[in-house]
Amino acid sequence: MNKRFTEEKIVAILREAETGSKSIEELAREHRVSEPTVYFWRSKYGSMEPFEARRVRELEQEISRLKEMLAKRELQLKTVTELLQTR
Repeated sequence: MNKRFTEEKIVAILREAETGSKSIEELAREHRVSEPTVYFWRSKYGSMEPFEARRVRELEQEISRLKEMLAKRELQLKTVTELLQTR
């Protein structure tokens, strides 16, 4: 998935919204995203600092990698179990 905005940029946009200098509508228009996107970002990254947002992304990638490893291991185990039962 190709993201237009890094977590750091998203957090910067949300900080700009927190200052109150611009409305959500203005920020969305300025950064060419929809208003629901800004609200989604706020729910996900609302109180985070840029380094925290980056760490969340890294952890999500690690979780995904570990889930894939677990699925492969379970498939191997199932295959071996079936093989042993047929003997």
